[in-house]
Amino acid sequence: MSNRDNTTAQAEPPATNANPASILPGDRRISSQDLLGKSARIVIIHQGQEYLLRQTQAGKLILTK
Repeated sequence: MSNRDNTTAQAEPPATNANPASILPGDRRISSQDLLGKSARIVIIHQGQEYLLRQTQAGKLILTK
């Protein structure tokens, strides 16, 4: 077996966005006021798990499980 046979792993294509947390121009946008409403908190169900998204008195958003 040659060295060439041992190196058959293929390189992954370059990522189109190296930082997945980056905001892109085409991302959907919704205002936090529209999302939270007057209650300033909502429960988001994701893959069967419940998460609480709430706005603090300082106006920051916190997502907790």
